[in-house]
Amino acid sequence: MGSKSFGNLLDLASGDLLDIPQTPRYLPRVMTVPGIISDVDGYGISDGDSDVISLPCRERKIIVANFLPLNGKKDSETGKWKFSLDNDSPLLHLKDGFSPETEVIYVGSLKTHVDVSEQDEVSHNLFEEFNCVATFLPQDVHKKFYLGFCKQQLWPLFHYMLPMCPDHGERFDRGLWQAYVSANKIFADKVMGVINLEEDYIWIHDYHLMVLPTFLRRRFHRVKLGFFLHSPFPSSEIYRTLPVREELLRGLLNCDLIGFHTFDYARHFLSCCCRMLGLEYESKRGHIALDYLGRTVFLKILPIGIHMGRLESVLNLPATAEKLKEIQEKYRGKKIILGVDDMDIFKGLSLKILAFEHLLQQYPSMLGKIVLIQIVNPARGSGKDVQEARKETYDTVKRINERYGSHDYEPVVLIDRPVPRFEKSAYYALAECCIVNAVRDGMNLVPYKYTVCRQGTPSMNKSLGVSDDLPRTSTLVLSEFIGCSPSLSGAIRVNPWDVDAVADSLYSAITMSDFEKQLRHKKHFHYISTHDVGYWARSFSQDLERASRDHYSKRCWGVGWGLGFRLVALSPNFRRLSIEQTVSAYRRSSKRAIFLDYDGTLVPETSIVKDPSAEVISALKALCSDPNNTIFIVSGRGKVSLSEWLAPCENLGIAAEHGYFTRWNKSSDWETSGLSDDLEWKKVVEPIMRLYTETTDGSNIEAKESALVWHHQDADPDFGSCQAKELLDHLETVLVNEPVIVNRGHQIVEVKPQGVSKGLVTGKILSRMLEDGIAPDFVVCIGDDRSDEEMFENISTTLSAQSSSMSTEIFACTVGRKPSKAKYFLDEVSDVVKLLQGLANTSSPKPRYPSHLRVSFESVV
Repeated sequence: MGSKSFGNLLDLASGDLLDIPQTPRYLPRVMTVPGIISDVDGYGISDGDSDVISLPCRERKIIVANFLPLNGKKDSETGKWKFSLDNDSPLLHLKDGFSPETEVIYVGSLKTHVDVSEQDEVSHNLFEEFNCVATFLPQDVHKKFYLGFCKQQLWPLFHYMLPMCPDHGERFDRGLWQAYVSANKIFADKVMGVINLEEDYIWIHDYHLMVLPTFLRRRFHRVKLGFFLHSPFPSSEIYRTLPVREELLRGLLNCDLIGFHTFDYARHFLSCCCRMLGLEYESKRGHIALDYLGRTVFLKILPIGIHMGRLESVLNLPATAEKLKEIQEKYRGKKIILGVDDMDIFKGLSLKILAFEHLLQQYPSMLGKIVLIQIVNPARGSGKDVQEARKETYDTVKRINERYGSHDYEPVVLIDRPVPRFEKSAYYALAECCIVNAVRDGMNLVPYKYTVCRQGTPSMNKSLGVSDDLPRTSTLVLSEFIGCSPSLSGAIRVNPWDVDAVADSLYSAITMSDFEKQLRHKKHFHYISTHDVGYWARSFSQDLERASRDHYSKRCWGVGWGLGFRLVALSPNFRRLSIEQTVSAYRRSSKRAIFLDYDGTLVPETSIVKDPSAEVISALKALCSDPNNTIFIVSGRGKVSLSEWLAPCENLGIAAEHGYFTRWNKSSDWETSGLSDDLEWKKVVEPIMRLYTETTDGSNIEAKESALVWHHQDADPDFGSCQAKELLDHLETVLVNEPVIVNRGHQIVEVKPQGVSKGLVTGKILSRMLEDGIAPDFVVCIGDDRSDEEMFENISTTLSAQSSSMSTEIFACTVGRKPSKAKYFLDEVSDVVKLLQGLANTSSPKPRYPSHLRVSFESVV
């Protein structure tokens, strides 16, 4: 199904890959909040002749992944396709975490190619029989998408491999990226074909579909969307080399919940958001969250588990029992060290085998007593790097066996063929130690499977002639760089690059006392059995429900083109300030008060020149010349700078340094806030700030008369933020008995006297106007940052407390579409200037035209 909202997105994909029709806009079928139409831009769920399937009200989970949890083959006799569930797929097992009433729909590709002529029939059968929606990618798109962009560019980069030269890694290819976008668009179409917006939760899996959330969020603003990354997320130094880095980041940020296996992966993602998008994160009641344009994007850190029942059922198979006896007899008197890995350059196969060789060299007594059995899973790719890794592995194994082996002893057994699950389980159950030596890996469930198989089952114990009451043992040697390492605290952790240390760790694991092996095994088995795949799915699902809970409490706007699309979520009453309506209200009023911030409101925040423009000065002069107006600039800037910049405006009031200094016009004296003039605390604060400035490159101190401000906008984002937190804590500790407050703002830490704020000074100005009998019936207040929020709040509080029955029209306005206590917004500084010019033209007398122009002007009118 096509959608108009995807038109720009597909400019990124080559035109001949997809032909997507335009779809007209429809109103949503349901108004979920009184007065607020769901998906206010018109892209709601269609009704009538739309091809979105309308399904009964029932909680549903739509699981989207690159491949469906199905196995399929074509019957050679009938020519018909036969499909069966892949019982080893974690996607299939995660249903254990959902309630029995939950309907689960899978969206993904098939592992086998289906001819175009058969696709309709296969699609119908898969949906009817397995609740699976197949995404049939054209072969050229699939090849470029999966084998190209995913496997040649994303996969190596996410595992810290940069394409430094053509022989090692593929350089970025725009054509492969276009195929990636096109494939994600096809997945989006399939999801939109079955979605029921009110009931469905969508859970997307892994790096193959990182821009899919953007397609779905643009089409359905309030879709309940989760994403889980099953691979590592690289550090910002690595990730930032990707030319499409922002598109992928914004894709993930269009979700409500993003899941990672470890905190390291989440930390790297947060660092990328900070450095590339300027986003900050915080912990909200134990949950890590990013504030993204009014939306709260939550992060979840929870490693996936295994399906205990599935593994235990394999252990009970007769084939497993036979294999157990065979292996037990073959390696009688020897201790088995087991490795199970894919054949790729990140699994550290050659490093593991070298470590085993070092073990035999350093401890000759182990010869003939230990054997390394390395099971190699079929390679998922066929690139040059895989061939090199295979050759190096075979050469190393051959050398070791020739040097240390004999006619009845083979130190390293390499099993490089498809190994049935029952055979792997038998090896797991009999291995004294399991080693996972990957140099970089996502989660890796091999240690989990090994631990469960070592625990065994009554049936397996009977086959081995082992008592059920016998304590179980297991030992793990794990690389620091795999996702499961933090979860298994009883494992011996190693740096795979330190071959000598890995050899020593293997020796320690083999010679460890049985009592210690029992303790480590018991600890691991308890964790694995209580954090299975059902627990993982249930926990993620619960957090996704919580993250999506406030979808209908805010009003949403779509912003940006293409894959830069993002959603701005704001208060339902938040709307653009109409210049015409404001000028009309200004014209009706008799007494007016106008409060304006300076930086970011009258002058762009990014402007190097901080002097106000001629247009701003002209408008302010005209407004100040009206005796019915009280105009104030309320800024954090110092009084000297503001006096100099705004000198042409004779009747303009200025509240400098957040209101510590105030004057009503140019001829009046500066008034202080009435607080104590004792600023001795500066002698304590300045040396501390200087210390942090010296140790934080790019930071500086701004000294005001009433305050000290530490800026870190030019420092390293992560280090500057870390130092700001530390400085805040340091200052709060030493200033606990001083009459000051310590605030942390956007890239600043500020210390100022208590009782000084923009909100308080605007309240005092309005109170004095009320006392003088000039109660305003029209108030405009405009600002752009956090300190201005106090003004918006205080104005309403002060005026609502007045005894006068006269109503006041209040226009509190923030600059930029963002969460605010103001009810109105203007997009940028130029809009503020236009508003002031409109008000100024109403105040100023209309220009008189010469007589020779008046006729022609009036005739035009």
